[in-house]
Amino acid sequence: MIVGVVKEIRTAESRVALVPAGVEVLCAHGHRVLVARGAGIGAGYDDESYVQAGAQITDAASVWGEAELLLKVKEPQPSEFPFLRSGLALFTYFHFAADEDLTRAVLDSGCAAIAYETVEDAAGRLPLLTPMSEVAGRMAIQEAAKYLERPQGGRGVLLGGVPGVTPASVVVLGGGVVGTEAARMAAGLGARVTIIDISLPRLRYLADVMPANVTTLASYPENIRSAVKSADVVVGAVLVRGAKAPHLVDREFLRQMQLGAVAVDPAIDQGGCFETSRPTTHDAPIYEEEGVVHYCVTNMPGAVPVTSTAALTNATLPYALRMADMGWRAAIAADAGLAKGLNIADNALFCPGVAETFALPLSPVASLFQSH
Repeated sequence: MIVGVVKEIRTAESRVALVPAGVEVLCAHGHRVLVARGAGIGAGYDDESYVQAGAQITDAASVWGEAELLLKVKEPQPSEFPFLRSGLALFTYFHFAADEDLTRAVLDSGCAAIAYETVEDAAGRLPLLTPMSEVAGRMAIQEAAKYLERPQGGRGVLLGGVPGVTPASVVVLGGGVVGTEAARMAAGLGARVTIIDISLPRLRYLADVMPANVTTLASYPENIRSAVKSADVVVGAVLVRGAKAPHLVDREFLRQMQLGAVAVDPAIDQGGCFETSRPTTHDAPIYEEEGVVHYCVTNMPGAVPVTSTAALTNATLPYALRMADMGWRAAIAADAGLAKGLNIADNALFCPGVAETFALPLSPVASLFQSH
């Protein structure tokens, strides 16, 4: 199979979908790997390292035009929509529920869209979302600490405080991977941390494994309102698989927050947890709304591409190799968890959350094989 890797063109996105070691594995299985010129530079891999691993370096248009399976990190950008076509399987993060234009462009193109964020393992976990969620959760606290500084527009609070001075209050909305990593980082820096989640079993688990400066709360509007009112930092870490994130903090809640508090929204890829969230970039990461500093960068892990690229390839390569070896149709037919990653193919939509968000027809995955 011809496997392609392109250079990411999203603003300040330096990750790449495959490291040279992954190219070597694919080539050892007899596949041809095309890598766009300069694709790995931002993550620390020059073109020569890909050539030594067995790849052919070419221009982006050739990769898009020849690849049967194309690996990316972020969803296709509007300038890439013309490259989408029948016969192409695209394996990347899509987050369709946050972008109707992207959804319709992929539907109209006839290409197959296998989304990292909805692939499941045998236990029902999200193995391809997890590594970037780990990065985003940890980064959320790094960024919060920076933007709490007065020169950055924040309250002027040191996250961990000092002896004799109360540390910052950090509220984490959601106890999944992003929320757990954010809470762990904030607690490690000495902040007072509150995790809010709808799952009592999850809260019990977190209460057991987290340090003493972390408390847990059940997710009710009053608990959220009370917690964010006195918070210095609020992290929006709620995930609804394949669907838009719920707005847990509306504008009225926000108005009750302290001036200069920081809202970090890693859920912005799925629409965001704050009513006032709107996507930002690493070039212009923040804005102020109702006196609260908002950090809503849609590709947070792109700021640490060396770490993120290695972590992503570790997770995605086994699936990419399986699809290259078997063909994507046979691979998803053989793996129910990988089939959950199939969002769109043959001009049909297979992801319930996306269908519900945009009121589009939903097809069963089984229908894909009835015509082949």
